[in-house]
Amino acid sequence: MNEEKMTINEEKIMINITSGQYVASAVRIDQYPEGQLHEVAFMGRSNVGKSSLINSLCRRNGLARTSGSPGKTQTLNFYRLMAKMSEEDRREFFLVDLPGYGYARTGKSNRIQWAKFIEEYLLKSPRLQLACQLIDIRHAPMESDISTYQWLIENDIPVQVIATKADKLTRMNINKNVAAIRKGLGMKSNNIIAYSSEKGLGRSELLDVIGEILLK
Repeated sequence: MNEEKMTINEEKIMINITSGQYVASAVRIDQYPEGQLHEVAFMGRSNVGKSSLINSLCRRNGLARTSGSPGKTQTLNFYRLMAKMSEEDRREFFLVDLPGYGYARTGKSNRIQWAKFIEEYLLKSPRLQLACQLIDIRHAPMESDISTYQWLIENDIPVQVIATKADKLTRMNINKNVAAIRKGLGMKSNNIIAYSSEKGLGRSELLDVIGEILLK
């Protein structure tokens, strides 16, 4: 499935995350947690606000550790989340936090090692349903953002672009910068969610996307 094939049903799925817990860290397939739960992966440049977004999405401060020092996440971190689809329907899934890419001070050997196990996960995990690529809304996509997005599309991995830190901009500039990100990535659709971890902007839209995945 590529970007153009992703659709959202007209009837929105009202879901919420009711619980979440850290399960495992991994750099090899044999370290992945067992089970057949769907997976939603989150990735982006170091210091893009990934941990803050995960905590905001789950409404659990401290679930994913935030740091002022980029490049701290060096493994695939798996979290088991419970989603409430309705009063009777509860569904679990794995949220997978991937190491940040594009951090210049990371040693070359580490970058190669990280790229290998991240690529292995993205290409070989049968449970992966969606890769959420985070890009700082305040800046045009960098080369690493563009190459990562193109790689996901070329490898037929469903991707949802999320423009983080939207609270830093006015509404007019949000629209302007989202358009710049879309152009910079060469996207053929308007499939970008502007997100603010501080104000909750974009949370319901992202939950809608996850809800569609959990119904598959």
